[in-house]
Amino acid sequence: MTTGELITDFLAQKRLAVVGVSRNAQDFSRAMFREFLNEGYDALPVNPQAKEVEGRRCFAHLGDISPPVESALLMISPALTEQVVRECAAAGVTRVWMYRAVGNGAVHPGAVAFCREKGIRLIEGYCPFMFFARPGFLHRAHRFCKKLLGSYPVDNRK
Repeated sequence: MTTGELITDFLAQKRLAVVGVSRNAQDFSRAMFREFLNEGYDALPVNPQAKEVEGRRCFAHLGDISPPVESALLMISPALTEQVVRECAAAGVTRVWMYRAVGNGAVHPGAVAFCREKGIRLIEGYCPFMFFARPGFLHRAHRFCKKLLGSYPVDNRK
């Protein structure tokens, strides 16, 4: 699958875990989590240091979610990504999105290799905000620039 096809497939799953959602309501990860909720997703927060996020029970680990999810957005430091993708595999997660806007984001080479070895559908980088139907101005501008530069992932099946 192309990256665009992987993104379409990931976003078609209406129940997902968001790993690394901050306890701080002003944090970007919280804005991302809220947007998934606003877009109609059953988003489940994962953070071992939080009991609740945006009024939803927060899970310490992916394996604690029941029934299990098939998709996970990772908004964590790359130092944690390898451990978390192993948790994904153990929990039956078949789709992983390693968030990245600038810098490395959650992308870690060892974690990427692990996902590929295990057959996990992986989106390596990108910000989901760009792919929502009604993104804010900054994310629309980001999407426009990527399209202009030819680096916006396209789903060739559409």
